[in-house]
Amino acid sequence: MATARQYDEMLDEHNALFLKLREIGSGVMGAAELIRDTLGNGKKILICGNGGSASDAQHFAAEIVGRFERDRKALPAIALTTDTSILTALGNDYGYDLVFSRQVEGLAADGDTLVAISTSGSSKNVVLAVELARKMGVRTVGLLGRGGGKLAGSVDVPVIVPHSATARIQEAHIFIIHFWSALIERELFAA
Repeated sequence: MATARQYDEMLDEHNALFLKLREIGSGVMGAAELIRDTLGNGKKILICGNGGSASDAQHFAAEIVGRFERDRKALPAIALTTDTSILTALGNDYGYDLVFSRQVEGLAADGDTLVAISTSGSSKNVVLAVELARKMGVRTVGLLGRGGGKLAGSVDVPVIVPHSATARIQEAHIFIIHFWSALIERELFAA
C-alpha cells in the first residue's frame, strides 16, 4: 500500500529535478529553435524512441500535426514508432536495430530534423537512426537523460536531463516537449 511518505518523496524528487532544468535551458532553447526553423521552412520533424520514449514521440507528433493550445494549420511530423506493419516488417527482415534508420532512409529529406528520444542515450536503433540522418544531411536533436550516452556527442543539439531515474527523465521530457510545442505555436502562428 502506498504511503503519504512515498508520495511526498517522489514529488520532492520530481520538484528537485524540475528546478535543475534551468541548467539545460540553452540546450532546450537551441533545440526549440532548430525545430521551429525546420517547420517554418516547410520541412518535417521525424521522431523516434523506444518504450516510454516511443509514447513521447507519438505525443510530440500529435502536438505538431494537431495542435497544442491554438487552432492553427497542421504541421508535418512523423513518429517512427506508430506503423506496426513497417515496424514488424523491418524488425523481421532487417532486425530491430534498423527499425528507425530504414524509416529515416525512406522518409527523411534535406532540411528535415530527426528528434531522437532516449533516456539512456544509447539505444542502438536510435543511435543508428541518428548516424544515418547525419549522413543524409538531416539535422538531429537528442532528448536524453543519464549523461546523454552515445547520442550526446552524435546529435547536433543534445538536451540532456540531469537525472538517472527513467521515470523522472520521462517527466522532464514531456515538459520539454510541451515547451517546444508552445514555442512553435507562439512563433509560427503569432496572433
